Amino acid sequence: FRAVFAAALALAITGANLAPAAAVTWADVNELKDEANGLDAEKKELQAKLDALADDKSQAVARKELLDQQIANTEAQIANTQAQIDRYAALITQTEAELVEAEEKEAAQYELFCSRVREMEKQDEVSYWAVLFRASRFTDLLGRLDAINEIMKYDQGVIDDLKALQAEIEEKKATLESSKAETEAAKAELVSKENELNTQRSQANAVIQQLADLEAEQDALWAEAQRLSDQLVAQQAANGQSTESNPGGYIWPVNSRYITSTMGGRNSPGGIGSTNHKGTDIGRVGYTSSIYAAKSGTVIVSQ
Repeated sequence: FRAVFAAALALAITGANLAPAAAVTWADVNELKDEANGLDAEKKELQAKLDALADDKSQAVARKELLDQQIANTEAQIANTQAQIDRYAALITQTEAELVEAEEKEAAQYELFCSRVREMEKQDEVSYWAVLFRASRFTDLLGRLDAINEIMKYDQGVIDDLKALQAEIEEKKATLESSKAETEAAKAELVSKENELNTQRSQANAVIQQLADLEAEQDALWAEAQRLSDQLVAQQAANGQSTESNPGGYIWPVNSRYITSTMGGRNSPGGIGSTNHKGTDIGRVGYTSSIYAAKSGTVIVSQ
């Protein structure tokens, strides 16, 4: 039985090679999930800013800029989710291969165990005690005892390895099912994010149209103001009135002196503003700020 023990031990050592290191791990997936959490926090912050602006037409440019940032955020979320799906696919392929390998090892280990039992039956060594009782003298007994200790240790090792392989198989199956479930959830989220992106792009296009409409409205107001001004000058001239009630200069209309955009040619703000500005924009002014008449005259339009 020493020969049988040596051959079986060699077989056990041969079948004990470890699986190759995983190319993809759950740590890789968790890293992407952490990144997704950061993007989600950024998304909520952008949405809060958009909600604060609501439908204020005067903030259309700011809303457009926020929508552009929101679109970029959603695109990053889509890329992140797709990366998660790719990682899950790699995990599934990898785990399936590892499962096949573990099942093959389990089959080999089980066959080793069965061979060990069959060999003992062939040699009528059903009981370790039976082997000991066959000793012809004390020195023979000691020799048999040493051999039995080796066999007992080996037999227990075979059983332990078999149990470990069975546990590994169950773990691989659980990992496989978890990866598949996570994949389906990520695919559903991807569809949702793509729909969300389409909605955001539609909102951005609507704001662009709103800006175009506002500019057209502004042009119409300027044209109407010019028409009324010309009409007033004509009326004053016809009545013999001076067309300049205050020949002096203009005063600054507000307390703030902070200029955000000058009159005339300029770079288009955000790529959508006018390049021929028809006024001077003064910043750091609110709805409750005092406004002063820049010069004496007649109000011809207020809109």
